[in-house]
Amino acid sequence: MPAFRQVGEKQLPQEIIFMAWSPKRDLIALANKVGEVLLHRLANFQRVWSLPPNENTGKEVTALAWRPDGKILAFGLADTKRVILCDAEKPESLHSFSVDAPITYMHWMEVTEESSVLTSFYNAEDESNLLLPKLPALPKNYSTTAKIFSEEKSDEIMKLLGDVRLNALVLGGSSGFIEVYAYGMYKIATVTGVAGSCLGLCFSSDLKSLSVITEVQVSPDSAPEITYFQLDTSLLSVYLPEVTRMARKFTHISTLLQYIKLSLTCMCEAWEEILMQMDSRLTKFVQEKNTTTSVQDEFMQLLLWGKASLELQALLMNQLTVKGLKKLGQSIESSYSSIQKLVISHLQSGSEALLYHLSELKGMASWKQKYESLGLDAAGIEDAITAVGSFILKANELLQVIDSSMKNFKAFFRWLYVAMLRMSEDHVLPELNKMTQKDITFVADFLTEHFNEAPELYNRKGKYFNVERVGQYLKDEDDDLVSPPNTEGNQWFNFLQNSTHLKESPLLFPYYPPKSLHFVKRRMEGIIDQCLQKPADVIGKSVHQAICMPLYKGSKSEDSTPRLFKLPFMWNDKSSNLHYVLFTMLESSLSKIYILRRHTDVSRSANNGLLAVDFGNFLNNSINESSDTSFYSCVDAHFYDDETITVVLKENAEQEGKERILAQLPLSSVYVDEDQEREFSLNSSKRLDEQSDDIPTRTVFLESQWRVLENMKAQYVAVNGIRKVSCVLSSNLRHVRVFEMDVEDDGEAEEEEEEEETTPVVGGEHEELNLSAVNHNSVCGGSVEVADETEEHESSLDS
Repeated sequence: MPAFRQVGEKQLPQEIIFMAWSPKRDLIALANKVGEVLLHRLANFQRVWSLPPNENTGKEVTALAWRPDGKILAFGLADTKRVILCDAEKPESLHSFSVDAPITYMHWMEVTEESSVLTSFYNAEDESNLLLPKLPALPKNYSTTAKIFSEEKSDEIMKLLGDVRLNALVLGGSSGFIEVYAYGMYKIATVTGVAGSCLGLCFSSDLKSLSVITEVQVSPDSAPEITYFQLDTSLLSVYLPEVTRMARKFTHISTLLQYIKLSLTCMCEAWEEILMQMDSRLTKFVQEKNTTTSVQDEFMQLLLWGKASLELQALLMNQLTVKGLKKLGQSIESSYSSIQKLVISHLQSGSEALLYHLSELKGMASWKQKYESLGLDAAGIEDAITAVGSFILKANELLQVIDSSMKNFKAFFRWLYVAMLRMSEDHVLPELNKMTQKDITFVADFLTEHFNEAPELYNRKGKYFNVERVGQYLKDEDDDLVSPPNTEGNQWFNFLQNSTHLKESPLLFPYYPPKSLHFVKRRMEGIIDQCLQKPADVIGKSVHQAICMPLYKGSKSEDSTPRLFKLPFMWNDKSSNLHYVLFTMLESSLSKIYILRRHTDVSRSANNGLLAVDFGNFLNNSINESSDTSFYSCVDAHFYDDETITVVLKENAEQEGKERILAQLPLSSVYVDEDQEREFSLNSSKRLDEQSDDIPTRTVFLESQWRVLENMKAQYVAVNGIRKVSCVLSSNLRHVRVFEMDVEDDGEAEEEEEEEETTPVVGGEHEELNLSAVNHNSVCGGSVEVADETEEHESSLDS
């Protein structure tokens, strides 16, 4: 009976260029040629969600990687040079950042080293939540970007933070670009000194070394050289507890900046264009009126004498109307109230949490024995704390402006409403008619201050008035505020301006009266980024090259079809701290698999570090009639787990009807009698392909762990040993088959498969969805082909 059980098969509408299994769930992420990222479930290869290409993020996906807990998917985009972190539950971008070069490979690993210091830190991290209040969820009635932090019953900020245990997203790109991001969020190392475009990366689980494979273009006319580098990253390993603490703080800070940014987005949406209506209507009034009287005088006359000129009466009764004025007043009050709540509950709480984490980071930087080697700079962090203080001051200033504006507008609209009712000779309620001398003075002051004509504004903003004062704080512009706060008569402000020592005191946060909230926020982000950039440079400079080994010459001309997985492929065996590198070198008649084994501690070398593997004739005679077809070339290979390699093989004597084979290759069948194994002595002046005759070769004959892939020209495979699944993709990049690897097809399952393939789906949409549900609940042997139309009925993701 055939090995492995087929549980799904699908013809996809677009060519797939990347596949990656979730480490924790039966989900596979795909990226296709048009830039769409898709998530499919193992059962019947049912689509869970799709994220279409976006002009803002990018359209050319070049790499995929899952966070080790399976909750976040990262993908790199070449056209915009961005990395996106996406929620596995739904197609939403949680976080994104720019990089200096297009990403060609991603590796997201978790540090498995244990120590008493780390364990105590992991426990203390949970206690830190008791010191800070939980950040309030952003309101759901704003844009989708805000909904990231507004899921019911979710711990908003922890979704991005993930587990306390350190994990690192390693990015490789063109021109030797390599960067390491702790928790996938904050850069902790910029690695230099590696040549070529990255084809593969693998960080050891103890952070002692980083293995890299690159494609080096020596000259434009020659074929590229595939080269293996082993980099010594022992600084990260030696200072692992400190790196973990520092990275965790960086990630908290980065997440809080995201939270503040989204809070500000909600505030901008709460400040609607309707607030501009008063300004634009008054401007139109100035342009159309024939009299020389100013708008301020017109309103003053109405206030003092109760009579309006014909022009003002036409503006009020025809353009504003009584009903419109009432609606405008309610709209302004509602918007101001929403912004005020967001500032108090979100901006201030986020900023206070930011101050807390930066202050903790400053304390860490003062412990020079532990953190100076990692480049933590106390002076830079002090500047960042000061910048956050300036942002809090500006947020408080906005609160004061909102408070005074609400009072002014309430009094103004109440008076104007009564005046317009009188003009229209409507009945005025007695309680509205009462207006004290204090109320009249208040409205007069409001008219004097806000209704001055400012023709210079017309060139900048296209209007003569700036009655509404809150919106200028929320505009993302570099211009100074049109109406900055009035500091005249403020005794504390004057005292500070006249005192040189106090003005320069580090205890006082600098204040920027003419600048908007957006400007101060951007300045704060820039200073925080700058202060947290130094460790990445210092750690990056400590990384040095330990081994450089040219492997072989690559193909000079690439096909137009994107190559999904470019062998070589790397794997880190956590149990024995070994790096394995899989690669093939094309030879005259067959392509062997080469396994390079290196110890992650670069001061040690593994015995018998390089072996070649070829495959003997293991198919039975009914399939293989001629002994000439007894050798197989490896098309694609991936590590299934620490002890097994999954391979796709093809027969070398390619003929009509010859099938591809999916097989499991146990490492125990390769590494046998190691003591008697002929050791390979590397000549470092030559490439490996020039020494291939000296490399020890092991011929393996697979017994049961293989399966012929009928009617499929299989080319690529993606595997997950934890979930015991694999996904095979054909050479046309559109036909996929999914297998459970640790079970065998039995006769009944095959019969069911045949029945289901021949039975037409009747009863319409309802039965198709039921069929998907059945497949999801009990993964059967059938491979039901679901019509493309049913893709619209995407299932929700189970926990």
